Amino acid sequence: MRASLHAFYLAARLAAPRAAALLPLAVALIPAAAPADERRTPVVKAVERIAPATVNITTTQKAHRSVNPFFRRGRFFDEFFGRFADPRPRTTQSLGTGVLIDERGHVLTNEHVLAGATEIRVTLADGREFEAELIGADPETDLAVVQVRADETLPVASLGRSDDLMIGETVIAIGNPFGLHHTVTTGVLSAVNRSVRSEDSEYHGFLQTDASINPGNSGGPLLNIHGDVIGINTAIFREAEGIGFAIPIDRARVIAGELIEHGEVSPVWLGLRVQRLTPGLRSALDVKGRQGALVSHVFDGSPAKRAGLARGDVVIEFAGTDVIEPRTYFEILRGIPAGEEAAIRVERERKPFSFRVRSEVFPEDRAEELAEVLLGLAVREQASVRGLVVSRVAPRGSAARIGIRPGDVILKVDRVDVTDRPGFQKAVSKLRGRRQVLLLVQRGNRGYHVTLPIS
Repeated sequence: MRASLHAFYLAARLAAPRAAALLPLAVALIPAAAPADERRTPVVKAVERIAPATVNITTTQKAHRSVNPFFRRGRFFDEFFGRFADPRPRTTQSLGTGVLIDERGHVLTNEHVLAGATEIRVTLADGREFEAELIGADPETDLAVVQVRADETLPVASLGRSDDLMIGETVIAIGNPFGLHHTVTTGVLSAVNRSVRSEDSEYHGFLQTDASINPGNSGGPLLNIHGDVIGINTAIFREAEGIGFAIPIDRARVIAGELIEHGEVSPVWLGLRVQRLTPGLRSALDVKGRQGALVSHVFDGSPAKRAGLARGDVVIEFAGTDVIEPRTYFEILRGIPAGEEAAIRVERERKPFSFRVRSEVFPEDRAEELAEVLLGLAVREQASVRGLVVSRVAPRGSAARIGIRPGDVILKVDRVDVTDRPGFQKAVSKLRGRRQVLLLVQRGNRGYHVTLPIS
């Protein structure tokens, strides 16, 4: 045993000088760390600039649990057993992202991030957490603003512009995907002015990017290489990878301003009434294409009238998007804020014409005129009557076709109480682009719900 230890000791003594000689070579082979300034790329600088103003949003909702003991198979069972819902609410939470846009603590995010929220909490990158208050939300554009109540200084993002974007330029997304706070992904701008269809609607004018956007990124900023916000991330294709969408910041900035100022977005109009282009009309008007919306009425004094559009024009493109049918026209209009100029391309007597029209806030004092055009009825206020009395019914209008007659009282429009003329005007102003509306009509001592087609 002692001989074995002695041999090991001698071997170690002989190997030591050789190991010492190889040590400087091994150290030389270890690469030196690059200076931090060399690693601080434009992407790193952009993230450093915007990350403090990017916030995580946690919302709390309350929902009622079903106590149905049976396996539910479809709508009938859902509706029947819904009567046995547990009245005790359960609390659920969801995650999203937002971005601070001013020194007053206003945070811009998606409307769907806040839907049904009873409590909103905002957490900054530095760990500070605040309660937030909903200022306004607009489901039509999927944008919302909350305000952080804080007595301390808050970081603010730099809002860029989205009208000069270049396909292929580098973009950066920051968000809260799957609860992983302040996750950064990069990619390129894949396209602009994209349309995205959901189950019941279609949205237009999106930015498309291949920067990874996942659940929880909703409401977060999409940045350019300078760290300026150029969009608000809002949607993904669940069936595909590398396809995400953002609302252009030029549009989001205007919507946010209206939400902060008024708590809602005022409906806009151009002053056009459009209708479906049937095969018969297409043949009679000798329209070349297979798509478009026929202009059936141009309101006097409206933006469209001033721009030169006329009855009989066929709208084939609006704001850079093809108009397939009247619904497409109104879906595009829904995403255009008041005061924004948009291009309209029409076909008139087989010739193309282009116009530029500036949208305006819909004048509610023209809502009753709109009601006569869309619904085929006129109303008046009457003392001691709750609601609006129908004073006139157009002979071939929608109201006449379902049996509404003078003297009937309209109590609700689209489930909204209309107890006076301003309430009726506001409700009617939101009907443009709809195919039908639900009315609560009183005749004598009885009330009836009727579905009125919008012509």
